[in-house]
Amino acid sequence: MTTPRQRILDATEALLSSGGREAVSTRAVSAAAGVQAQTIYRQFGDMAGLLDAVAYEAWTRYLTLKQAEEHRADAVEDLIAGWNLHVQFALDNPALYKLINGDPRPGQPSAVSGKGHELLSGILHRVAAAGRLRVPVESAAPMVYAASVGAALALIAAQGDGTLDTHAGLSADLRDAVLATVLTGPAPEGAQARALALKAALPGVADRFSAAEQVLLGEWLDRIAR
Repeated sequence: MTTPRQRILDATEALLSSGGREAVSTRAVSAAAGVQAQTIYRQFGDMAGLLDAVAYEAWTRYLTLKQAEEHRADAVEDLIAGWNLHVQFALDNPALYKLINGDPRPGQPSAVSGKGHELLSGILHRVAAAGRLRVPVESAAPMVYAASVGAALALIAAQGDGTLDTHAGLSADLRDAVLATVLTGPAPEGAQARALALKAALPGVADRFSAAEQVLLGEWLDRIAR
């Protein structure tokens, strides 16, 4: 048997999916969840707190799915699959996606901090270790994130006005353009790619260096990578 809290979360998500943010009101959620309005406020403080909780739960489910998908030998394939999964999640859950990425608030789910950022950075570190990254992970991560969110929001808008088929290739075209900017070819190309690959591998041998040596070596590798 579900708890009142979970019924409220499920009801709110269902209302978002069927009618968007405008469909979510205290009265509508109370009726759909079979609870009194006071229960909502007692559990979540206010409607903003409820929406934050719904966004957090949806984002957690997405990240769990994303993490389960990341087991390919080729990290670049994981990067491409992660982009595609991100955009598909947005199209399958447009109201939730806009709640998470269209109206961000401090402390709420985001791909530029927390678990989402860790997963993206982890893939990019593997890409760098394979000698396939052209720019530092710290530069590549926000580029990939910003482009994927932009593609997702644009396609949500197209889906809403019935022109999604017209823009069917937008996500793949933008993805390929961004990856062409941050990735090298199949093999390491020159000192820059090798420096990035070596820096990505440093955590695995950190015990062989003092803290000062790690900082100095990282600085040298950053200079070469630039």
